[in-house]
Amino acid sequence: MPAFDLNRDYSNYNILAVDDIPLNLLLVQKMLSRFKFEIRTAANGQQALDAVASRKPDLILLDLMMPGIDGFEVIKRLRADSATADIRIVILSALNSNEDVVKGFDLGANDFIMKPIIMEKLLNSVFTQLEFVPKG
Repeated sequence: MPAFDLNRDYSNYNILAVDDIPLNLLLVQKMLSRFKFEIRTAANGQQALDAVASRKPDLILLDLMMPGIDGFEVIKRLRADSATADIRIVILSALNSNEDVVKGFDLGANDFIMKPIIMEKLLNSVFTQLEFVPKG
């Protein structure tokens, strides 16, 4: 399990949290706030794609069930574009059937966390995924 180093500067990591429920976004921001990540938010799939186009994040925390473009479609589009295909994606979803989990991984998600979100699981996943992101 990666260490949660409170003395390390994580402000150079850009995380995009995507969820159509504002309280879920607030919860994720609160769980990650002590590590000083740069956290941007999007309320739906289209906003997520727009945010990625304006500035590529190091990590996306992505809900699946959203109006319009859902999380599965966001993953498909990001993985289909060579400019965004390498972004680390962690699904945060209430969908928890084996089919949904398998579909998420098959589309290219790097991890899948079921809601309700447990802080230790979220932190473990975030730090694990960021190990794959080179930073100076």
